[in-house]
Amino acid sequence: MPTPPYVLALRERIGHDLLWLPGVTAVVLRHDGPRPQLLVVRRADTGEWTPVTGIVDPGEEPAVAAVREVLEEADVVATPERLASVGVVPPVVYENGDRSSYLDLTFRCRWVSGEPFPADGENTDARWCDVDDLPPMSPTMAARVAAALPVHGEATFTA
Repeated sequence: MPTPPYVLALRERIGHDLLWLPGVTAVVLRHDGPRPQLLVVRRADTGEWTPVTGIVDPGEEPAVAAVREVLEEADVVATPERLASVGVVPPVVYENGDRSSYLDLTFRCRWVSGEPFPADGENTDARWCDVDDLPPMSPTMAARVAAALPVHGEATFTA
């Protein structure tokens, strides 16, 4: 689902004004082979490779949102292991003029089942990549992945 219905309802009231939204990034790792693998998707809107990202629904726990987004976007079942990072995404301006800024909560997640494919139209590809052979990512996305790779550790924060 590209834009949640509650965001569309808000947009009817505020137009293109800046909208502050909670978001999640799910860094899903699979350890069933010789090397750990990361779930990556290729975004339909920008063509960029990223972990799965999405918007938290009203009243939804962020870790639950991360798992939901992974299932919706890549048809993969995952479970959250830890909060890896917290940061703010600078304002984004979409093609239609809508402006949004996101509070991103990045979670390290463990693969449970499923083989990825672009399940909901938000992405053009979904696949597993060895963690030491990832496709090019923006510095922001690479930092989220790096924060989630350690099994244990405190969440990182942007200061």
